Amino acid sequence: MGEIFKPGDTVLAETSKTLCTVEQFLGGGGQGEVYKADLGGQKVALKWYFPRQATQQQKDALATLVQMGSPNDKFLWPLQLTSSETVTGFGYIMPLRESRYKGIVDLMKRRIEPTFRALAKAGFILADSYLQLHAKGLCYRDISFGNVFFDPDTGDALICDNDNVAVDKGQQVGVLGTPRFMAPEVVRGEALPSTQTDLFSLAVLLFYMLVVHHPLEGQRETAIKCLDLPAMNKLYGTEPLFIFDPNDDSNRPLAGYHDNALAFWPIYPQFLRDLFTKAFTVGLKDPHGRVRESEWRGAMTQLRDAIFYCGHCGAENFYDADVLRVAGKLQPCWACGNEVVLPPRIRIGKQLVMLNHTTQLFPHHVNDARMYDFDVPVAEIVQNPHDPGVWGLKNLSSEKWVIIRPDASTQDVDPGRSARLQNGLRINFGNKEGEIRS
Repeated sequence: MGEIFKPGDTVLAETSKTLCTVEQFLGGGGQGEVYKADLGGQKVALKWYFPRQATQQQKDALATLVQMGSPNDKFLWPLQLTSSETVTGFGYIMPLRESRYKGIVDLMKRRIEPTFRALAKAGFILADSYLQLHAKGLCYRDISFGNVFFDPDTGDALICDNDNVAVDKGQQVGVLGTPRFMAPEVVRGEALPSTQTDLFSLAVLLFYMLVVHHPLEGQRETAIKCLDLPAMNKLYGTEPLFIFDPNDDSNRPLAGYHDNALAFWPIYPQFLRDLFTKAFTVGLKDPHGRVRESEWRGAMTQLRDAIFYCGHCGAENFYDADVLRVAGKLQPCWACGNEVVLPPRIRIGKQLVMLNHTTQLFPHHVNDARMYDFDVPVAEIVQNPHDPGVWGLKNLSSEKWVIIRPDASTQDVDPGRSARLQNGLRINFGNKEGEIRS
């Protein structure tokens, strides 16, 4: 039950001069309380600040965010400031989060079991969204798993608590970050939040999502008897060490304590592990050497493309060209231990996409420009309705394709038609050409 408002109370949305009616208490935190509300027939979320948090600096910062507008639709961005004649202080209105979105805490506690494909899409959306935020000259300052939500079925993601966003290197108002997510230089008191510290926090968030563990909590953490402030400053600030540092194994995860890290880390392909290693070795010491949002975005896209399914248990596995090159064979399925067989795949430029029964191609696969849009597939794998053993790639775009068979004969593939999967078949998508291997 909220302390500030009761159902039926109203506040004024200052931009539209419309009354907003409080309907239901949703939750509270250190800054204030959040309610479900109705604004002219539209369901919204209303956040109201506690008196000690309702400073003029916070109000001015919110007004700036409202004026600038959201970087994209993944942010539950402040839409209007609100005021009340009966309650001290102010608040703001933002979009309401749908119930299908779950927190990373739900993932950590295994209340949800998303697929790797969903996690990769969520990771892509987060990296892309923070890239767009930073491109507007803003920093988030408090990236953590308490501020993001995702749909475990689809991978759609949302970013909340955007009232802490500030102009990069501008006047500092509010939080420094969340413990365990703050960059080492912030923990040490040597720097304030910025886009560079956001990059460290983003890497921690992605590691949590994919490995379900903190990248710095290994053997050294288990040796700490009391995780008090001096201990945390040492672990995360003055002496941080990546649990999989290739040059120092003194902070390795321990069986029985850090089982998630030990289980998930070897599942992922080498290119992703290399990127995390860079983030938590070079990136620990050099803020300008951190992994950029665009690199994470590319890695999450590549991770989705690398997924294929075990023919025995159906588990998602990852095609790892680096491991295959060294070992000369595929690793067994991580889930059941049986040998795996690759599905047909298509190479389009530098991209290699596994052609599973669920695979779709998107604009970034077939266009020169990086037109990332996972809501608009341009092709998908389909089964021949008359011969279930035959699979094809269906043209979902508005452009005609041209296929070149191994015997050099050609054929047009109009929109809505399919090209049969055949080893050595080349497909000209217009801007790019792909070749199928099986």
